Amino acid sequence: MSDPRDIVLIVDDSPETLGFLTEALEQSGFSVLIATSGRAALNVVDRITPDLVLMDAVMPGMDGFDTCRTLKRQPAIAPVPVIFMTGLTETEHVVHALESGGVDYLTKPINIDELRARIRVHLTNARSAQSARVALDAAGRHLLAAHGDGSVNWSTPQASRLVNAAIETEDGMAALTGHLRSWMAARAAGSTEAGLTIARHGAPVLQLAFLGAIGADEFLFRLTGVRAGSEEDLLRSRFGLTQREAEVLAWIAKGKANRDIAEILGLSARTVNKHLEQIYMKLGVENRASAAIKAVEVLREG
Repeated sequence: MSDPRDIVLIVDDSPETLGFLTEALEQSGFSVLIATSGRAALNVVDRITPDLVLMDAVMPGMDGFDTCRTLKRQPAIAPVPVIFMTGLTETEHVVHALESGGVDYLTKPINIDELRARIRVHLTNARSAQSARVALDAAGRHLLAAHGDGSVNWSTPQASRLVNAAIETEDGMAALTGHLRSWMAARAAGSTEAGLTIARHGAPVLQLAFLGAIGADEFLFRLTGVRAGSEEDLLRSRFGLTQREAEVLAWIAKGKANRDIAEILGLSARTVNKHLEQIYMKLGVENRASAAIKAVEVLREG
């Protein structure tokens, strides 16, 4: 069987341009999808994820810039490279294209040899980035990348679960955007903060350490759950627990499930269960509900 062909989505309101580019790219070995408007492009990607998008900048209704921004808000489409095609050559239009999420631009009339070369380069770069993300996912690292506007570009599954557990929502990344936007604005104004801390009910639950810029508009963060400090000290001294057992019990008192605790503390679910066995024995209880009640009573007294 032959290798699967790369899929290129062409978004342009000109039938002549669509016909010309479709024929040229299919002869070069690509599978081609077409959309004659921004709205049509959104409908296409709801059904099929292309490997690359060629985007006309000027279209009636939703222009290419708005279409690109909308596409990039979808996690499945965010890594897909978008090359703008435009007759606009002013610097502000080029900047607008890149700020909208494009990786490159070509000036009309399109030179097919140049287009093929740029497509190959950006497909190779996109695959390299995807391979790196897959490796990070497999390594279990708590990492995410955000744009300058605070929107999350991508995150490892471990980071997503940690955020959801700490912020106590199924869409923690959306809740994180406002915090990231504020931090990005402060950084642009000259702040030297190395990261940010997210609080829940007045108590810190999550820390994001800034690792550096990995692109023109992509910033990498490492996430860690925040330990409950004084609460752990109270539980440890009262029940004779180890530091890690006190950490587990503190999160049990907050109603966290074993999987959430494992993500927050960077442990395996099996290790959490082992700590629970010791906690039950030291507290003289038989289940997590009884352990949680005892822990809450101590924390209220303290």
